[in-house]
Amino acid sequence: MAFPNFPFQTSKPSYIVHQDVLEYLESYTAHYNLYKYIKLNTMVTNVHSRPCEGERELWDVSYCPVSAQDKILTQEFDAVMVCNGHYALPLYPTIPGMEEFKGQVVHSHDYRIPEMFQGKRVVCLGAAASGQDIAIDVSSEAKLVYLSHNKARLDTYLPENVKQKPGIQALGPHSVIFLNGEEAEIDVLLLCTGYHYHFPFLSEDCQVQISDERLTPLYKHLIHIDHPTMAFIGIPKTICPFPQFDVQVRFFLSGLSGRFRLPSNADMLSDTERDFQRRLSEGLPPRYAHVLGPRQWEYNDELAQLADIELVPRVVQKLYDYVHETRVKDIVHYKNRNYKLVNSEDFQAL
Repeated sequence: MAFPNFPFQTSKPSYIVHQDVLEYLESYTAHYNLYKYIKLNTMVTNVHSRPCEGERELWDVSYCPVSAQDKILTQEFDAVMVCNGHYALPLYPTIPGMEEFKGQVVHSHDYRIPEMFQGKRVVCLGAAASGQDIAIDVSSEAKLVYLSHNKARLDTYLPENVKQKPGIQALGPHSVIFLNGEEAEIDVLLLCTGYHYHFPFLSEDCQVQISDERLTPLYKHLIHIDHPTMAFIGIPKTICPFPQFDVQVRFFLSGLSGRFRLPSNADMLSDTERDFQRRLSEGLPPRYAHVLGPRQWEYNDELAQLADIELVPRVVQKLYDYVHETRVKDIVHYKNRNYKLVNSEDFQAL
């Protein structure tokens, strides 16, 4: 899904590849003349909070060229948006017997092409969106693929060489033992088990805590409650990314400009805790603190209404939900379909 007022090229299919996304972002940057504001090939090494007179807070940001990491420069900023994403540091589960396993262990972070698994017996652990897609992709080359997960059984068409299995109890030197006690010989363990939030460049005075994949203290999964001139863009999971990133940024900028005023620290903490406790009461584990899924539309609307900014067009939700329905019914062929946005309310299946 595109940023507002800058659609993807109509010549592209609806399901584009990562090269197309890069091309889109480069086109967006050129169109709005943004390159002059961006330092490319630059690594941020430290972000430091510096209190000033009154309630004002400044930020010292240190950075260096990737090719000359000893040449560190520091600049002063009035606000910071952390936008480093959360798909860089793989989450490796602890599985009994993993150290004795003689086969290949690969995390989805390092997956590129299915040919690397040609003729092999592969178990894909994890059946979120990427786990499902990778299992299907790998099946085109692998001899056999076990899609191992603890979700309800996927009610979808699958290739003949893809078999659903429960989660993993343990690994042997050349085998996997599933939670139902069944054992199968495998060559590869492919971990589709997600990622950690990771902010190595934030100094301790930024006061960011991460516990069981919950980042605190954040108001609306976005603004640092104790340092409200710092925002974290893109923390929520299972969302439609670019439209949500856009509304998050506009919400933060509206607060910085004084267009609207954030609640008190106590009220923001209370709001955050209510959201977290509601999730726990629904049976969700703490690590689901930032998972939105169907909640994303209410979340997007709430940000827009609080800051009195433009809502995410309703057609985004309609198309996202429709695609989800088609995907769960046929995870093999759903990407063959194409769609066209007609207006802010409607779309058309082509």
